[in-house]
Amino acid sequence: MNRKATSLLVGMIGLSMSLQAQMNPKYKFEEALKLIQQNYVDQVNEEHLVDAAIKAMIADLDPHSRYTSREEAEQMRVAMSGSFAGIGIQFLKNNHQTFITKVNPDGPAMRAGVRVGDQILAIDGDSITAKEWGNREIMEKLRGEKDVPVVLTIASPGSKDSKNINIVRENILEKSVRESYMVDQEIGYIALSIFNRTTRQEMDAALKSLKEQGMKKLILDLQSNGGGYVESAIGVADEFLPKEKIVFYSVPNEGGKDYYFTGGFGQFYEGQLVVLIDEATASSSEIVTGALQDWDRAVIIGRRSFGKGLMQKPVPLSDGSEMQLTGARYYTPSGRSIQKPYNKGKDDYFQDFNRRMESKELLEGGHISFPDSLKYTTLGNKRIVYGGGGIMPDRFVPIDTNEYSTWMAQLMNSGLVAKGGFEFVQQNRAALLKAYPDFKAFNLKFKVPKEVHQQLITAAKKVLVAIPPEQQQGAHAAIDVEFKAQVGSLLYTGGDYMARVRNESNKSFKEALFVLRDDKLYKQLLQTNIVGQSVKKGVTKVSK
Repeated sequence: MNRKATSLLVGMIGLSMSLQAQMNPKYKFEEALKLIQQNYVDQVNEEHLVDAAIKAMIADLDPHSRYTSREEAEQMRVAMSGSFAGIGIQFLKNNHQTFITKVNPDGPAMRAGVRVGDQILAIDGDSITAKEWGNREIMEKLRGEKDVPVVLTIASPGSKDSKNINIVRENILEKSVRESYMVDQEIGYIALSIFNRTTRQEMDAALKSLKEQGMKKLILDLQSNGGGYVESAIGVADEFLPKEKIVFYSVPNEGGKDYYFTGGFGQFYEGQLVVLIDEATASSSEIVTGALQDWDRAVIIGRRSFGKGLMQKPVPLSDGSEMQLTGARYYTPSGRSIQKPYNKGKDDYFQDFNRRMESKELLEGGHISFPDSLKYTTLGNKRIVYGGGGIMPDRFVPIDTNEYSTWMAQLMNSGLVAKGGFEFVQQNRAALLKAYPDFKAFNLKFKVPKEVHQQLITAAKKVLVAIPPEQQQGAHAAIDVEFKAQVGSLLYTGGDYMARVRNESNKSFKEALFVLRDDKLYKQLLQTNIVGQSVKKGVTKVSK
């Protein structure tokens, strides 16, 4: 072959390779799918393959973008709407028996005569005592279309005969305000579990009720609140910040800044405010916390929050499935980005909790440091605050190691505490209500009997739930708290009494009370130059 022909051949190969390299990715995807269908040894589910491919593409973007199928997208919409069609009960599955543990006040089940302690034998004639009936299957059977009846076959305590109860499903509010009550004559407490479509409405009602009861100071509990709708976060911030204060701003992919302000429709602009956060406080919760800290409106107590500063927007596909794509980053009013780094991949990103534990950041103060590039100042008192990976609290509270221990997780997952509490109440309900006619008396005076505590420990050992020797004292106290919480929630209706019992032992909650009962300390914390008094050079470093 002569040199000219060789050059022509090389040129053609180069052109071919160039055309292949420039192949439209969309056509490449379609070609790959077609070739799989034609050449793979078994028949393939085309929709499943495409779903898997989309999930893989989105997983390569960032830790929070995600793809949901038609069914998952619909379930998400129902969950975030704040309501579902059901009958208003909670239940406990104990071996083959299913007992009702909570009945919503004025819900359809309550009006139909269902009571705590009743056993559900069948739903719409289908027996649920068989082993294959799990919690999910029972819940799906109880929920359904609004105004469509469901028939429960119930066995009540003390009755030999079962009975059928016809209950018409209604929209049941999935509350965002998990609990709201007066701690003492002037301190109120509100716990938010999620930011959904009804959050602002629920916050309005809770604040109004507490103010009518004499509230002058408030604890806003955002511990373990993973976020939700940004609009709801703006609504919550609006309750505490006057008109035209920046709540946050976002920077989308095309650049520029979109600012979000309060509307001036709040109810609590002046009273002292403490916000509780922890390592699971994320997203919309961090928007609220960051805004209140930047405007020197609240004392933040707890541990550094999760660090999610990426905003997802729903992008629907024509078949009803949906992509939740990160469309912008958000920043607190002082300009802080609270998104922690994710350049090492998703697996590394979600190992952050373990790193915080290993570095002792969650256990002791003084184990975290920030570079000067992440230093900002609040907009009122010019306190120093930090960006780069979550909101730093004004006052650090160490984590309860019992709460996050392996043995406690095993114990709670075993169902022994829930079962033990239920059986204890079933056997002693009349005596308990006589001794403690209301929750206030119960919370003040009830102690877990020593023999009941020992029975629980013995049962735990039989299912191989071992308490580490170094955690013995704290572990036994934690077990009693959980048992008391179960008993309180089963005895009384009208509130989340389980949360109230747990608050009595929650270190951050107790620290909030300490701060709010000391006006001088509260004011001092909002004037202190450096937020996070335990911040200094240590093991954990937050990088930009």
